[in-house]
Amino acid sequence: MTMFVSFVESSPFHVFDHLVASGGGTSCTFPVQLYKGFAAGIPPDLDAIVVASDLQGVAPLAAAGGELRLVGEVLVEQLAALAERGVIPPLARTGAILAGDLYSAPKADLRGATGDVRGVWRAFAAHHAWVAGVEGNHDTYGTRDDQLRFASEPRIHLLDGDCVQLGGLRVGGVGGIIGDPKKPARRGERDFLRSMRKVLAMKPDVLVMHHGPDEERGELRGHPLIRRALDDSDGLLVICGHVYWREPLAMVRGGAQALNVDGRVVVLRRQPARP
Repeated sequence: MTMFVSFVESSPFHVFDHLVASGGGTSCTFPVQLYKGFAAGIPPDLDAIVVASDLQGVAPLAAAGGELRLVGEVLVEQLAALAERGVIPPLARTGAILAGDLYSAPKADLRGATGDVRGVWRAFAAHHAWVAGVEGNHDTYGTRDDQLRFASEPRIHLLDGDCVQLGGLRVGGVGGIIGDPKKPARRGERDFLRSMRKVLAMKPDVLVMHHGPDEERGELRGHPLIRRALDDSDGLLVICGHVYWREPLAMVRGGAQALNVDGRVVVLRRQPARP
C-alpha cells in the first residue's frame, strides 16, 4: 500500500519540555514538538502512525513519580494522555515508526552519549498497535543475544536489511549510518548500500533509515549515495533522521518522498477524502 505524505503542519499541536546536553557537563531545557500530518495510504486497520527520531534527552515520567527517564518513554505517556482526551486517535489503532537515536545520558549532561534504548521501544509496544524502526548510531540493545530476544518481543520490529508486513503496510529498514565500521552502528558505503538495495528489492511501502538521503539541490543534508540508490523508487516513503531538515518533507529521487523527523514527532492521520 503506497504511502504519500501530503503535508505536515508548520506549527506544533502539542509541546512539552525535556532536558538535553548543552556541553561542558551541563544541560538545558528544550521543547519536544508534536506536529500533525496527513498521508494517503495509511492501512484500514490503523487510524494514525506516529513517527519520531533523534529524541536524545530526558524528562520527568509521571508514572515513575517524576523521575527522569528517556524522553521517548515520556513521549508515549504524553501521547496516551492526548489520545484519552480525543486529540489524537486511540494508541491501540496507531502504529509507531522510530528512526533511531533515542538515548541520552541519565542527567542529559553528556553530548553524544550512547546506551540502551529498549525501554523506549517497550513503552511504545505496550500502548501502540506495533512499533517498527531501526538502530541509530547512539543506540544499543544489550548483548547480541539480548538484541535477538528483544526483536522477538510482541509488537516490536527492529529492522536492519529486512522487511516486515504490518497489516496492509510493508515496512523495511536499514539501521546505523555510513561511517567507520570499527565504530558502533556504522558500516562502509558498500555494505550500507548493499543492505539498502536488498531491502528495496523487497518492495517496501515505507523504508526507515537513520542515515537518510540528501536533497538533490543540496539544501537538505544527508548522504548523496543514499539518494542515488533510490532510483526507480516511485511511490516509496523514506523516513529518516540523523541530521535536521528545516522542512521535514522532500521529493528526493526516482519518485521517492522523504520525511525527516530528526528532533520532531509527527502524528500522521489518514488523508481526508475529497468532497
